[in-house]
Amino acid sequence: MNSFAGPAVRCVLAGLAWAGAAATVLPAGRVRTVLAAVALLAVPGTALVLRCRWPARSRYAPMAAVVPAVACSAVLAALAAAPLLLTHTFTARRVLVELAVLTTLLVLPYPRRRLPPSDPATRSTRQGPPPPGRYDRSALRAGALVAACVLAGATACSDPTALTSPASRAQAAGPSTQEATGPPTPPGPWHQVFHDDFTGSRLNTADWATCYDWNDGGCTNAGNHELQWYLPGQVSVGNGDLALTAERRDTHGSDGKTYPWTSGMISTGRDHWDGAPRHTFTYGWFAAAVKVPVAAEGMFPAFWLIPADARGTPPEIDIAEFINSASYVDSNLHWRTADGSDTHIGNRYGPADFSGGYHVFAVDWQPDSVTWYVDGVQRFKVTEPTAIPHVAMELVINLAVGFQTAPPPGTDSARLDVGWVAVWQR
Repeated sequence: MNSFAGPAVRCVLAGLAWAGAAATVLPAGRVRTVLAAVALLAVPGTALVLRCRWPARSRYAPMAAVVPAVACSAVLAALAAAPLLLTHTFTARRVLVELAVLTTLLVLPYPRRRLPPSDPATRSTRQGPPPPGRYDRSALRAGALVAACVLAGATACSDPTALTSPASRAQAAGPSTQEATGPPTPPGPWHQVFHDDFTGSRLNTADWATCYDWNDGGCTNAGNHELQWYLPGQVSVGNGDLALTAERRDTHGSDGKTYPWTSGMISTGRDHWDGAPRHTFTYGWFAAAVKVPVAAEGMFPAFWLIPADARGTPPEIDIAEFINSASYVDSNLHWRTADGSDTHIGNRYGPADFSGGYHVFAVDWQPDSVTWYVDGVQRFKVTEPTAIPHVAMELVINLAVGFQTAPPPGTDSARLDVGWVAVWQR
């Protein structure tokens, strides 16, 4: 590296890179934003520029390197994010961890190989033979650092909660269960305000609608450009289980369009625009035992909360979303900023076999926080005051089709199973 990139500079660059990744554990705010921005837009490019020994040595060299360093950082960030976006595993934390690993590799002081003279007779007797083992030990140290960085990066990227989850890593996989998992005992008493374990032979329509608020005979989510039209016939109850079934079948919607799929959903909301919601909730512990479809590509099962009065979002609390995946669950919180734009923050947890059995997904929504759980283990938490919703919400479980990608040929049906749904409040 250049002369002005001594050990102190290298350590600072590596430290800033890992500080940006670690800052994701902090609540949304100025500190987290600044650390992440520096780690994303400045550090990796600076390390690359210094490694390439550009610009030439001069007292203006550090200033002349600013523009290429920022440009290189942007390119490296795009290269790190691209495969994650293509595989639907993108999170900001994963990108920052990848860049931290790359930065560490770039600033390592790799040894230079000293070539012996071609003719030993020309070597000065005063110079003497090269010290044996000197460069081998340096190479071993560098190799150990590289292996440690790669291992740390791979571990963090395989589980995006590795830097944030306060739970024991021994519980990371979580049990496959259909047992009712209630809220924790502290810090105050809870009482159950809603519960359905689907023990009958048909859906209890006193508790559930089979559509969103804006249509009676069936519906869809046009904002996501989904391929299904929801119909009551795709919802069935039996043997203590609720089944939402998606089928490849042309279905004519009341909006005048024909949809290639039909599917099922349930909601505690209205039967029509002017109706009254069945159940609304402001704060509480929301949980459900869910088994997602095995054929995950093209499917979008979700367990979420939407506003009861606005008949639209945001705000929105996505307790569990499975976007074309049976191995990863997304948790998201949407809210409207002061300028009216829709923004969100989220987390992805996995891999786990969410299609092999029932898993319990829950959220603890309180006036000052929203906390997500998978099988009783905390996975994500938001405490940003402007992000927390304070309006009555309806509960929704649905099996959407065709979000981000259409199901592949040969996939003609999918089924989402729900063992129970419950809500507790303080």
